[in-house]
Amino acid sequence: MSRPGRDDSPDRLYTVTQGRSRSASDTPFDLVTLVVAECEPTRGMQSEHSAILRLTQAPTAVVEVAAELRLPVSITKILLSDLHAAGRVSARHPYTAAVPDPDILEQVLVGLRNL
Repeated sequence: MSRPGRDDSPDRLYTVTQGRSRSASDTPFDLVTLVVAECEPTRGMQSEHSAILRLTQAPTAVVEVAAELRLPVSITKILLSDLHAAGRVSARHPYTAAVPDPDILEQVLVGLRNL
């Protein structure tokens, strides 16, 4: 059984990325980066770029985009880099929960013990 994207023709992947094997070093994408489309697909766009813009109407993680496109994450990052450079998508990391102040946690614990 073959895995999607993994066994695709290397020629196809080479063509999709226009010969690039990795995205630029300054791109903001990792697996959990949330991507949001800033515009609708336009005529003449590469089909993978159009698919990404349709998939990212709502915030979507890079890894989810890769899974939906059935492409390796590395190829997906290259495509996202193209769209990001053109201003067609924006990227942000998911919010991380703020760590509560230990003093507040101690006060809550004392209050619970007093009940």
